Amino acid sequence: QLVESGGGLVQAGGSLRLSCAASGRTVSSYVMAWFRQAPGKEREFVAGINRSGLPTYYADSVKGRFTISRDNAKNTVYLQMNSLKPEDTAVYYCAANQYGSSSSEDHMDYWGKGTLVTVSS
Repeated sequence: QLVESGGGLVQAGGSLRLSCAASGRTVSSYVMAWFRQAPGKEREFVAGINRSGLPTYYADSVKGRFTISRDNAKNTVYLQMNSLKPEDTAVYYCAANQYGSSSSEDHMDYWGKGTLVTVSS
């Protein structure tokens, strides 16, 4: 089970850190990723991280503002989001992939239920 936390309401330009905690699974066994789904839009890839923590990879829309990291000892993955924009408003999902690096949701094996991030202008 993957459980996201850390979402909330923030003003444009602010920061949030999302966490994804795994229970019943060992995060170190998986390539992990964050996706998001804005109202009325399809779910999209945000960031991914390999089992060891490197490499990381990002959607162009968040590159330079978001940072994905993992703490395998705590069985947790993080998404640090800085310089937030109203267009970052979405439900953010954590996902696990047992095969390899991918930005496709079709390749993800497990999903959390999401956490809502709202960025006000």
